[in-house]
Amino acid sequence: MDDEIAARVYSDPLARWFVTEAYRITDTLALIAATGQQIIDAGIPLWRLAYFQFTLHPEIAGKAYTWRRGGEAEVGEAPHGLRQEARFLESPLFTVFDERRTVRVRLEDDEPTAPVLRELKQDGATDYVAEPLLFSTGHIDALSLMTDVSGGFSRRDLDRLYQLKFAFTRIVEVHSLRDTAVHLLDAYVGREAGQRILAGDVRRGGGQAIEAVIWYCDLRGFTTLSDRLPRDAVIALLNAYFGAMGGAVTAAGGEILKFMGDAMLAIFPIAGATARADAVTQAVRAAIAAEDAITALNTQRDAAGEPQVRFGLALHLGEVLFGNIGASARLDFTVIGPAVNHAARLEKLCAVLDRPVVVSDAIAALLPHDRTVPLGRHPLKGIAAPQAVYALRCATI
Repeated sequence: MDDEIAARVYSDPLARWFVTEAYRITDTLALIAATGQQIIDAGIPLWRLAYFQFTLHPEIAGKAYTWRRGGEAEVGEAPHGLRQEARFLESPLFTVFDERRTVRVRLEDDEPTAPVLRELKQDGATDYVAEPLLFSTGHIDALSLMTDVSGGFSRRDLDRLYQLKFAFTRIVEVHSLRDTAVHLLDAYVGREAGQRILAGDVRRGGGQAIEAVIWYCDLRGFTTLSDRLPRDAVIALLNAYFGAMGGAVTAAGGEILKFMGDAMLAIFPIAGATARADAVTQAVRAAIAAEDAITALNTQRDAAGEPQVRFGLALHLGEVLFGNIGASARLDFTVIGPAVNHAARLEKLCAVLDRPVVVSDAIAALLPHDRTVPLGRHPLKGIAAPQAVYALRCATI
C-alpha cells in the first residue's frame, strides 16, 4: 500500500513539489507565491489563493497572505477582535473556523450574500473554495482558492487540491509554530535574547560578556498609587508608563530585558569600542523621547483627572554578562554584573536630586560637554567611592 501511495504522489508533479521543494522555502510569503504558481503550472486554473494564519502575538491576531495570478504575493495584518467583526462573521471563513469544514460557493451560479464574496464575484471569480487547515496541536488556519474560468473548478481540480491540502498544512504548521515561537520570545525576553535562545543558547550559566549602555527606570510613588487606585487603574497606569518607556527604547534600537514591578531594565549593546559613542547617543535620545512621551501622557491624565506619572531613569555604561540565569528548570535571559547594580543604585538618586533622568560619568564622558549638567559626586550603595552624576541639559542631541 505504501508503494502505491508513493507512486500516486510522485506521478503528480504538483504533489511531488510539495513533498520535496516546498519544504525548502522558509519564508511564508515566498511559499504562498510559489504555491500559487506551482498550482497554475500543474494545469489547475487558479486565479487567487489566500492563507489565513492566526497566531499568538501581543499586537495582532494574525496575518492574511494573498496571491493572484500574474501578481506578487502580499501580506496584511489582522487586528485583535477580528473574529467579532461583522465582516468576519458574515464571511465563509467563519464557518471554516467555527465548524471546521470546507465551504464552496459557485459564484458563477449564485448571488452571494457575504460582502467579501460579492466583491470577489465583481472582480471576476467564478468559484470559491475555503478549507480548514487542521494542525497537529488542534490549532486551525484556513486556505481559500478561487478560479475565474467558466464552470469553476472541475472535480479533478478539487480532488487534486484536496489531497495537496494535507502536505500544505504540514508545511505551514512548521512556519506557524516558528513564527509563534519568535513572536513570544520577542514579547517576553526581547528580540536579541530570543534569537540567541532559538539558536540554542539555553544552558544555565551560559552567557557572553558584552559592553552595553544600561537603562534602568522605575515609577515614583507607585506603592502609594497602587494602594489607593483600583486594580484596573493601576494596570492601565503601568501599561501607559511602560508603553512610553519601552517604545522609546525599541525605537532607538535598544533591547528591553525585563519588567520588575514598576521598574524596567534595558540595554543598548555596543558592537565594538568605536560604537560606544553611537550607543550612548541612541540611549540619550531614547531618554529624551521617553521624557517627552511621559509629559504628553501627563497632559492627557491631567485632563482626565488622573494622577500624574513620575519616574526616575538612569543610564550607565559598562561590561555585563548577557545570558541564562536561574533555577535548573526556570531560566531568565538577562544581564548581570556590577554595571547593572551601578545603574540601579544611580537611579535612586533621581528622587534625591529631583531629576527625572541622571547619567553616570561613563555616559557623560561620551557626550558633548554642553549637553550635561554636573550634579556633584554622590555615594552609591555597595560602591566604595562617591560617583560623579550628571543631568541632561538639552532637549535634543
